[in-house]
Amino acid sequence: MLQVLRLVSWLAPVAVGAALIVLGTQLGTFQAAGRELLLSNGLSALAGASLTALLASAVVFHRYASLTRTLEGSIEAQEAKPMPEKGMPVERRLARAFNAAALAFAQVEIRANRDRLTGVANREALLSELAAEVARANRYRQPLSVAFVDIDRFKAINDTHGHNSGDAVLRQVADLVGHHVRSTDFIGRYGGEEFMLILPGTEPEEAAEVAEKLRAIVMQTPLTIADGKTLRATISIGVAGETGGKLRLERLVADADAAMYAAKSLGRNQTYIFRSVNEEARVRRAPVDRRRREEAAELGRWASARTAEALASVLEPEAHHRGRPSDMIAALATEMAAEMGLPEVEIERIRFASLLHDVGKVAVPQDILDKPGALTEFEWQAVTEHPRIGQLVLEQATSLREAVPIVLHHHERYNGTGYPHGLKGRDIPLGARIVAVADAYHAMVHERPYQSIRTHEAALAELQRCAASQFDPDVVALFCRMYRDAVPPDGSEAVAGIIAESRKPAPRSREQRSASPRPFESPREAAG
Repeated sequence: MLQVLRLVSWLAPVAVGAALIVLGTQLGTFQAAGRELLLSNGLSALAGASLTALLASAVVFHRYASLTRTLEGSIEAQEAKPMPEKGMPVERRLARAFNAAALAFAQVEIRANRDRLTGVANREALLSELAAEVARANRYRQPLSVAFVDIDRFKAINDTHGHNSGDAVLRQVADLVGHHVRSTDFIGRYGGEEFMLILPGTEPEEAAEVAEKLRAIVMQTPLTIADGKTLRATISIGVAGETGGKLRLERLVADADAAMYAAKSLGRNQTYIFRSVNEEARVRRAPVDRRRREEAAELGRWASARTAEALASVLEPEAHHRGRPSDMIAALATEMAAEMGLPEVEIERIRFASLLHDVGKVAVPQDILDKPGALTEFEWQAVTEHPRIGQLVLEQATSLREAVPIVLHHHERYNGTGYPHGLKGRDIPLGARIVAVADAYHAMVHERPYQSIRTHEAALAELQRCAASQFDPDVVALFCRMYRDAVPPDGSEAVAGIIAESRKPAPRSREQRSASPRPFESPREAAG
């Protein structure tokens, strides 16, 4: 019908022109024959119909153009724009139908792409947006950063105030973050109490500045929970990013997640930037990936039941470079601590930490630890994780938590280039500085896959060479003064005492006293 109307409207100029010619001829001769009069009337009627069709066509297509512009505007703005309900009844019906359809489609889109609790993008929409940004960054060689935001101690909020209050906290944190990110950024709920920020065109350092502003806003804002009460929550944020060209979505997500976990393990309520590591560069960040965290947590849960005795007995069969407790390191560290006049409780803490300082190596593949040549970046990353894995193990073993700072920081360097946190000078715990010197000496005078044995004199010279860069110069000076003339004893009293304790039978009930005690069974023996 519209095509017929358009065709008739196209005849308007021809019909009007012909009618004017005939009319002019009649007016010029002042007479009109019957046939000419009939032609004149027909042409006039055709001209009138054509003009009417032209006018109707213009009105109809104007309304179509208005509808098209409304639809295009909705697509560009990614939201439905209502069409004004005006004009003839059929036009108003069309506008109402369009508005109802747009609302229905919008609701479907919201349900498909939005998290129902918080209103931000859900995981599927989030990862879809991240995939698009990764592709764009790689295509145009632009920077891209991702930030993981985790609400601190969220389980305690749920347990203390109830899940309704926990939901209220989630909604308000999402609202705070969503309203204070930049217009170019994208926020979504990754899962649980974790949110993800996508920051296009942003270097990691700039992303960390954005994250710090968000952290401060959340920390300073009271959140309303059930019964009108308020509480304050904090967030831990992990940031990772890179310039396009070599970006991979999975790696970017894993790095940001590892950085977020590092922020939480450092005390929560802070921002942590992921850094890749190598043997030459300054190591400021060495977070642990999710898989190794799970392995460490599993070992830690077992360790909490057995504590240091059982842990030492499991490590005892290993080679020293794989984490075996060293009585020499324990002897050196405790003797230096005693010479410094430290309290007995601190000396005991240093003794346990020195014995278990490399416990995290149980989660590092043996082929990496036994490799005689240079390590790849991936292998070096795995090695640098072992202090933090040791931290995770000992945190699960309640009675050993006091040793965590020493185990965690025994590979920090005095000049700040160590790992996992790049601590510098006296920011490194004293116990860690003591164990670092004892451990280095032990490594130099024993066979390792990656180096040959050094003499006592050569080891002392190397410690002195690295004083003030790798080691605390005061600790090195004390060590060299104490052991200038003799190699420290390499007896087995420290480890033997611990293993003997581990093999004592557990306390038995009255009904069990007549039963034969079961021998100690290590995890590896139990596993067959």
